[in-house]
Formats: sequence, structure tokens, C-alpha cells
Amino acid sequence: MNVATPPRLPFYQPTGRECDLFEAAHDNGLPLLLKGPTGCGKTRFVEHMAARLGKPLYTVACHDDLSAADLIGRYLLKGGETVWVDGPLTRAVRDGGICYLDEVVEARKDVTVVLHPLTDTRRTLMIDRTGEELVAPAAFMLVASYNPGYQNVLKRLKPSTRQRFLSISFDFPQADTEIAVVAAESRLEPGRVAPLVRLAGHIRNLSGMDLEEGVSTRLLIYAATLMAGGVGVAQALDAAIIEPLSDEPDVQQALRDLVSTIYG
Repeated sequence: MNVATPPRLPFYQPTGRECDLFEAAHDNGLPLLLKGPTGCGKTRFVEHMAARLGKPLYTVACHDDLSAADLIGRYLLKGGETVWVDGPLTRAVRDGGICYLDEVVEARKDVTVVLHPLTDTRRTLMIDRTGEELVAPAAFMLVASYNPGYQNVLKRLKPSTRQRFLSISFDFPQADTEIAVVAAESRLEPGRVAPLVRLAGHIRNLSGMDLEEGVSTRLLIYAATLMAGGVGVAQALDAAIIEPLSDEPDVQQALRDLVSTIYG
């Protein structure tokens, strides 16, 4: 008899008690909001926890045009007839899975109207087009994320929505933890990862430079992956860090100068 090998958990290095809090939220039917900068590990955390709990994960990358219908579903023509097709939120509710709305603040305002009944004691999803009212099973969980650093007057998560969620704040990990994460993901030796993490720390602490955000852990993994594959340090850092962070020639040069002080 063939025995299937259990799928490997997506790698995630905890920085506190966030895994315990996620499990407690899931067990008690509470929605969860993850706050933190781009590329600090929010999505990987959700993937890790969904696999750890053995739950199907429906991930939605929110954007300006994302509407409630995109989440709930719509009628589509198939084989000459009109059929109803569930959206990812509806499938997650029906299946008792986890629905993850990445950068939820980017979605259109009608999305929050749909989410509110799922984030209180009702735990219901109304499908107006079919007349259904789905009651979310105990296994269903709603998780959302956003980057507070990009909030402005036009794109802000309203207090009436934010206060419906438990919240966890994420940030870039401490240097030792980040070295371990980047080394594990890229398979580059920790001794070669350490200067990358040191460089990231300097960039994140820069002031007066035209950078919307500091370098993410994700970009460090990209750079380390290139280096592990034989790409030279200068070329790897140019492609994975300097070019993604800025299009301004003077800013790019300042970053290259910083690289030269780290790598000599």
C-alpha cells in the first residue's frame, strides 16, 4: 500500500506568539487582520497556518477594481447556458476554509459591506443574485491584511471595519531571525546572508532619501537566491534591491554607494 507523504509546511519563522493567536482566532470563529509593511511575511504566515491547520486557503489579491461580485460570484455563460459560479469568498464559506484578502484596503468600498456580516456574531454571507444566505461553518475563517504605511485620506480602513477584527502587527524580523529566514528560503550560506541583512538594516534606517519603503525580506530572498545560483553580488543586488526600490538615478547611486561600504 502506498502511503502519501504529508505536504511540507510552507517555511515560516515565528517572531512571537502569532501562531498561537492565529489558532485561537480560528478555534473561536474570530476574523484576523494582519498589519505590516510589504514583504515582511504576512502572506507566508497565512499560507503556513492554513497548511498547519489543514484548511483550504483562498487568497485574493485586492485591487482598485475588486468588487463584491468578484468575491461572491456571478452568473457566467457556459456551454450555451447561464450558470452561477461561486467566487473565492463563497467557496471558502461553503468549504469551511480560510479566505485571505491581501491588501484589503485596496478593494472597492462595497467589499466591506459584504464582509461586515461575516465578521460579527451573524457569520453570514448574503448572495443577492441567488437569494441564498450562507451561515459560515465553525471551520471558516476570514483573514485580511494591509499596509498602514500606505494609508491616505482616500484609502483607509475605516474604524468600523478595523474594529471587527483581531489584529497582529508585523514588521521586519530581528537580524538573526532574518538571516535564518533568508538562508532557509534561498539556500545561501548564513555567512553570505549576513551582509545582505546588514545592508537591509541600513536602508531601512535611512532618512531623507526618496524611498517609499525600506527593502523587504522578500527582496533579500530574491538577491540571495541569485547569489546562490552563481550571480555576482553587484548584479544580484542591482536586480533584486536597487532597481526595485527606486527609479531615480541619484537614489540608485546612493544605494550603490551604501552597498560598496558593506561589501567593500
